[in-house]
Amino acid sequence: MAEHTVPDLDNPDYYENREISWLSFNLHVIKEAEDPLNPLLERLGFIAIGSSNLDEFMMVRVAGLQDQRRYDPKARDTKKQWSADQQLEAIADKNHQLVAYQYHVFDRLVAECQEHNIYFADDKILSEADRIKLKRYFSEEIYPTLTPLGVDAYRPFPNLGNKITNVFVNLERNGEEEIAIVPIPPLVERYFYLQDKDKHILIDVYDVIEHFITALFDGYTVTSTFLFRVTRNADMALNEEGAEDLLVSIEDFLIKRKKGQAVRLEIDTRNCEQELLAKDVKWLVQNLEITPRDVYLINGPLDLTALNEAKDKLERAFPKLTYKPFHSVYPPELKNMGVFDYIKTSDLFLFHPYDSFQPVVDFISEAADDPDTIAIKQTLYRVSSDSPIIKALIRGAEKGKQVTVLVELKARFDEQNNVEWAKQLEEAGCQVIYGKNMLKTHSKIALVIKREHGVLHRYVHLGTGNYNDKTAKMYTDKSLLTSDPDITEDATNFFNYLSGYSDQPDYHKLFVSPDNIRINYLNAIDREIKNQKQFGNGHIIAKMNSLTSKGIIKAFYRASQAGVKIDLIVRGICCLVPGIEGISDNIHVISLVGRFLEHSRVYYFYNNGDTDIYLSSADLMTRNLDHRVEIAFPVENAAIHQRVIDILDTYLSDNVKARYKKSDNSYDKVVNDSEPMNAQEFFMQRAKSRVPDILPKATDDTSEKWWRELLNIGHRE
Repeated sequence: MAEHTVPDLDNPDYYENREISWLSFNLHVIKEAEDPLNPLLERLGFIAIGSSNLDEFMMVRVAGLQDQRRYDPKARDTKKQWSADQQLEAIADKNHQLVAYQYHVFDRLVAECQEHNIYFADDKILSEADRIKLKRYFSEEIYPTLTPLGVDAYRPFPNLGNKITNVFVNLERNGEEEIAIVPIPPLVERYFYLQDKDKHILIDVYDVIEHFITALFDGYTVTSTFLFRVTRNADMALNEEGAEDLLVSIEDFLIKRKKGQAVRLEIDTRNCEQELLAKDVKWLVQNLEITPRDVYLINGPLDLTALNEAKDKLERAFPKLTYKPFHSVYPPELKNMGVFDYIKTSDLFLFHPYDSFQPVVDFISEAADDPDTIAIKQTLYRVSSDSPIIKALIRGAEKGKQVTVLVELKARFDEQNNVEWAKQLEEAGCQVIYGKNMLKTHSKIALVIKREHGVLHRYVHLGTGNYNDKTAKMYTDKSLLTSDPDITEDATNFFNYLSGYSDQPDYHKLFVSPDNIRINYLNAIDREIKNQKQFGNGHIIAKMNSLTSKGIIKAFYRASQAGVKIDLIVRGICCLVPGIEGISDNIHVISLVGRFLEHSRVYYFYNNGDTDIYLSSADLMTRNLDHRVEIAFPVENAAIHQRVIDILDTYLSDNVKARYKKSDNSYDKVVNDSEPMNAQEFFMQRAKSRVPDILPKATDDTSEKWWRELLNIGHRE
């Protein structure tokens, strides 16, 4: 590049498309299924997670692009300048390859399972006695639940459910051909589990249904069958304008979402005649109103999320093929005093799941029961189905405390759960609010106000993750509990902003989006550029789930051009391209996918030695910075400050799970001469070593069926 040339930072070559970057992330998940460092059954779990992730991607991102292609075909993405159709074509090209790879890995795992006498099998390997059991199981447990749907002039093409597997049946009688579809009820268990001496056999119930399907069509000849699965649009837009009661609007929206447009058709092609299959698939494509690129022909079982069920059935018999149990550690600082007594004089930092989430639960629970408590205010985005925090809020309201709860009804795929919680909270006497018009409230903040010995005291919890005691055992997140007067006053003003009518207040220490978080980070990046030019020590470290904001990426590029060292730890989507000569030479990007879901957001600016560190609920995405209510908060306590730096350094030293992004947007494993460093394993060992003589205050056993929880929640933040 000539010295006088000023590079155009809008050049599409300097960016990766968001959707293609996400597919690269899901490839990392699937590759964990190949890693021999992971126990065998956990590797099956990674295949299941990859499938669950892809389902959501199709229902939301691909569905959105298909809508854009229909209604705004001239629109372009802001980075690559691709149309919706170009993006859909690129997604289909890459995703068909990734699905084929996923099934290749699955086949290898099935073969490896056989080395441990675990068999994913059809009825061909069964004894006669087991065949009789299987037939009885079909007759008594499955057959009554099945409803065959004929398709003819009097019975139109059925409204097939989202993510439901169906049997396509070709029939013949007296020379007349008919078509029927048999939906398989989603609550039917996927595997029929048999133990034959030392063999553990899992029979796919979908295959069993297909095998016995003739029982549903007395008087007809079944000429051929195959299994297929439809995925539908689950991201239908919610129009908040004019919605007098958002709770009612959300409930109506949830009903409509079940009937979304088809976006993907998966076909199990095993044992199918290609010529006949082609005719039937064409018929399905026409009736579902999709395109050929939306069809996935799969030489294997559909819906590999079921491997989570297989893992559950097998883990008791094969404990050595799962992760060793890990118990979160209750903080030793709280061994002899309560949460509120401790944070009166010092901030408390928690690094979940290594540090127990129980102190956060205690923070709300103790406040609900304390006669000194006047008010509790909290935001809720995603909570568990049996949330102890919500129980405590209800209890507090029933005891006369003023309890104000912001329940985000628009938390994708948790809407129904949040609607039910909102109703229960209101019935208990809580003041329930739903946030700002047209903005999701994604902040994680709780404020407790007490009158102690005649004096008003305020206490705050701030976090990077949800108030969810279940995901806190499997997501890495950070919490700060404090009584800092500036932060507690900011929290008071923040809740007043949410519940009333006012512009964004001026905060002492918090940065709140829309706008303010982005402005703060851009100012900090510019300061690093200035310091690099003056002192030569500019350095930025940022850890997040996703990086898509073009404005932030351009600022990183400017900083790199000035010589600022930038280390990015981005678990998922990363639209920034590192290593471009003259543009991003000084930017290093790694991604970590491991036992726990990396979820915390941490932003570090060296500031010529006077380091600034912010923890946040917000990723560096346009939606977080401009279209959500988010909070970034500073880490000022010296000991906590150093601990966060040590955590970041450990992530950057990982050469076991980390993959680094190259300038061609592919990822490679980090390979160096350093001693092996698995950051998550290191954090688990360090947590144990901190308090070897103290048992957890509450059971935080991540060996319980947490894969199922992860499948249900995914990474929807």
